[in-house]
Amino acid sequence: MRIGFVVNDVMTEQPSYTTIRLAMAAVNMGHEAWLTGVGDLVYDTDEKVRASARSVSGKRYKLTEVFLRELQGPKAKMERVTVDDLDVLMLRNDPSADIIRRPWAQSAGFIFGRIAMRNGVIVLNHPNSLANALNKMYFQFFPEEVRPTTLITMDREEIRAFAREHGGNLVLKPLQGSGGQSVFLVRKDDLSNLNQIVEAVSRDGYVIAQEYLPEAEAGDTRLFLMNGHPLRYNGRYAAFRCVRHGDDMRSNVHAGGKIAQAEITESHLRVAEIVRPRLVQDGMFLVGLDIVGDKLMEINVFSPGGLGSAQKFEKVNFSHAVIHALERKVDYMRYYRRNFDNIEMNTL
Repeated sequence: MRIGFVVNDVMTEQPSYTTIRLAMAAVNMGHEAWLTGVGDLVYDTDEKVRASARSVSGKRYKLTEVFLRELQGPKAKMERVTVDDLDVLMLRNDPSADIIRRPWAQSAGFIFGRIAMRNGVIVLNHPNSLANALNKMYFQFFPEEVRPTTLITMDREEIRAFAREHGGNLVLKPLQGSGGQSVFLVRKDDLSNLNQIVEAVSRDGYVIAQEYLPEAEAGDTRLFLMNGHPLRYNGRYAAFRCVRHGDDMRSNVHAGGKIAQAEITESHLRVAEIVRPRLVQDGMFLVGLDIVGDKLMEINVFSPGGLGSAQKFEKVNFSHAVIHALERKVDYMRYYRRNFDNIEMNTL
């Protein structure tokens, strides 16, 4: 099996990233893994998609640090790969990381992915659905029952009225972006500064005002879904908890949060079941749900990270489960001579 991974930039990948874990697992299981940045994709004169890509020698690796060092170093295999000839193309770039410096890069992955899948390459997650999920408005397509009450606007007075309606406690964040950047908890005593907070958040565009969930004090749980179901391997769920650090309301790891073992409850599984039909309909193969209490705080469909954190606590290599799932999809496409719709194949 030949797998391509599209990332923001191969040279900025880190050993802890889930993409690197997946690529290393693929190589260790006897497959080819090629990594390419969004800026390395080419639509060629013969109407094929190609990419300047990097791979490794193919031996087994125990540490992601060693794997990545070879991938990024002079010993890496570098080829101009024909993407159309790959079995699987995983779109793993994070558009929010390019929103300021390289706005063109936000959509490059799914634009080229659309072309690649027409020749039978399995493109995950589904490119058209990723295009629809480019900002947090995608979140609003899921049932109201599992979402916090939300207002999306650029009008300060509407946000102020929303704050009064919810007792002065709300969360403000930009419609676009991730990683806990420009996320504010506004309490009743902070309303005098609301205009300044809204001004800071709205520099990136529309503002999301969301009811504050008291359960967030204990952090949130990241639960992975694969093929529309909670990812479970060797009897363990791929999940972990993010716990806020000190007085910082953001439990996101990139914002200073700490990780801990998760206990998956019926509430978590109920949220996963409620969102499953939409994710299956949209061809979302691998997804990260961030859950607080019985509410969904965020859905990461672009580059859900943290499989290594889940492995740390559960003592299970969940990357193997993902690669096994890809192997089955490639077999299905071979049985049907690649004549199968990509959006359906993504969650089979």
